[in-house]
Amino acid sequence: MTAELVRGQNHALDRTRVEIRITAGGPVVAAVTLGDAQGRLPGTEAVAHPGAPRRTGIEVPRQAAAEHRLAVDLGALPDAVHRVSVLLALPTGIGALTTFGAAAPPSVRVTDLDGTGLAGYTLTGLGAESAVVAVELYRRAGAWKVRAVGQGYADGLAALLRDQGLPQAAELAAEIEEAVGRGHARAVPAPAPAAAGRPDGHARPQHPAPDTTTPPAADRAAAAPPTASDGHSAHAPAEHGPSGPAPAALGPGPTAPTAEGVTPTTPPAGAPVDYRHPKRRTTPTPATPAPATPTPPVDAPGAPVSPPAPTLPVAGDAAGWSMEERLYNQVWGMFEDLTRSVAAYRSASDFAESRLEQELDTALSDPRNRLGTAADAARAAARDKHAALVTQARAALDRDLAQLAAESEVVEPALPPAFARWDSPVWQAHRSAQERPMALRLGDLHLPEVRDLRIPMLVRLPLERGLWIDCGPDAYAWRGPDPDRAYARRELGSALTDGPPDEAELRRLSLETAVALAARMLAVHPAGEFAVQVIDPGGTALPALAPLLETGVLTAAPVPGAQGVATVLEGLTRRVDLVQMAVRSRAADALPPDVDTADQLLIVHDFPHGFDDRAVTRLRYLADEGPAVGVHLLMVADRAQAREYGPVLDPLWRSLLRITPVPDAHLADPWVGHAWTYEPPLAPRGSQVVRQALSRVAEARRERRT
Repeated sequence: MTAELVRGQNHALDRTRVEIRITAGGPVVAAVTLGDAQGRLPGTEAVAHPGAPRRTGIEVPRQAAAEHRLAVDLGALPDAVHRVSVLLALPTGIGALTTFGAAAPPSVRVTDLDGTGLAGYTLTGLGAESAVVAVELYRRAGAWKVRAVGQGYADGLAALLRDQGLPQAAELAAEIEEAVGRGHARAVPAPAPAAAGRPDGHARPQHPAPDTTTPPAADRAAAAPPTASDGHSAHAPAEHGPSGPAPAALGPGPTAPTAEGVTPTTPPAGAPVDYRHPKRRTTPTPATPAPATPTPPVDAPGAPVSPPAPTLPVAGDAAGWSMEERLYNQVWGMFEDLTRSVAAYRSASDFAESRLEQELDTALSDPRNRLGTAADAARAAARDKHAALVTQARAALDRDLAQLAAESEVVEPALPPAFARWDSPVWQAHRSAQERPMALRLGDLHLPEVRDLRIPMLVRLPLERGLWIDCGPDAYAWRGPDPDRAYARRELGSALTDGPPDEAELRRLSLETAVALAARMLAVHPAGEFAVQVIDPGGTALPALAPLLETGVLTAAPVPGAQGVATVLEGLTRRVDLVQMAVRSRAADALPPDVDTADQLLIVHDFPHGFDDRAVTRLRYLADEGPAVGVHLLMVADRAQAREYGPVLDPLWRSLLRITPVPDAHLADPWVGHAWTYEPPLAPRGSQVVRQALSRVAEARRERRT
């Protein structure tokens, strides 16, 4: 089981011979430094790099690449070596990347020699850095551990080596660059990102699925994650916009092979463009045997061109390391397909409208032709052309929607609990998770052109932004009878009427949404690695918190009043401060025993009641600094009630991902500007699935303690 680490976290290694597998969004240079107990380097002989790839117990690659494998034999290292640091640096003159923030975050995996994962770390949060200490293997009390470091340097590799106490840092950095330049022709380009523009932006290297018997199908264009159209950023972590093009193949040499192992070729002039994606797989529909009739050879002039065979959707046919990642990529591929198809339909409809207006203006520009049969014929012809264009565009949209609907029917039942709806049968057999999932379902998204097709809204874990459930009635403009509101009444047990949402009903649904999200997070994390705390100054949230309290997941009801607010915020602020200091000093083992290192979800209800200026400052601090060290914020609040603080809270609202307790079209993707309707992840009316999931969490905790 692979332990997914966050910055500063460590994990014990039970073997001394390991591989370190590195993947990045572009070519990177990999090196290893061998330091003493303080991490200092005695000289250049303590660095394994492309110019000197072999040191005792260490071997690194000789060139820049998007993927690396480093061999490490800890048992063969000299006794003076106590710290093995894995370094990543961006080469100069190879590729377009100059900072790690311009590409998907690098990922480091420590594995056994057979590829079995031991520990993993994704270096999120990098920006202007061009060199970084990714992880380090260190000796403690005779045993070896791995620690996620993620310390970056904007001044490059020389600054990194200088920080480790190497006097010849600049000379060695130049030597490494020269060695990488000699291996320029062998540089490996980054794999094409299958998840470009998705909410996480943390794309791992995209490998094909194990089944290689099925051909690739249509490519999916990159789309950006949704953002709030009302000014509140609402794209999911890690907050990326549309991704740029993948880096081109580097240096001279043959073209990089595709995922199918076939070198792509340039189509001849005039031939249709082949949009098939080498990493997208589908299963062809079995062909019906046709009568044996002579057909001209394929290369003969006038030979018939057969349309592509229809395909059957397959769950998990996207690229990825695991089935979970392939399903994640497939879901966001469906989002991109729907975005593109609807954008094409709307563009065609707008063109038809503008053409109709132009033809009517042309036909009626001469006053002599405004009356009589000629004018009527011109108007009728213009309207017929408009109807034909709209019909053609709708037919293309319906074809795409039918394929997406068929894919959704296959994918939805195959989703793991973290991705699945509460009414999915997978929750009935769910037990305690063994490792943290890569993403979490926050709800569903759909567009008005097709209300029956709902795309799961997935965000990457750990959450890098807090959540805000907007319970303010002023946030929902009344637009008349809404089918989405009818859906809420039917599926969510809501008492909403065909009128403005009731304030009390919104608050009830907001708290139910918060509890459902907290239950999902608890259920998909390993027992003991995720905890929930609640701030409820007015004590009005107890009915909604009943599932958490009755199952024992929440050990005690939140203390009401300002004292309860101060106590919780003080404890979490102390935890964030201590973990940050431990990360900076690389001393995670020195944390006090009373510090709970499990990820924390803080639910804040009834804000700003019970909050003074000090409490508000601490809340803003947790929203800004907490996600990096495992403290996440979930606010159930009405922004209008916090107006007394003025603009001081505007950064807080902007830093949170706004979701709603009722379906609402408040999300917009910056790629094409679609207004997406978000639906909250509430359980069906009368279902006990949330309480059952929490009961299993409590049972797993008891088993872990015993």
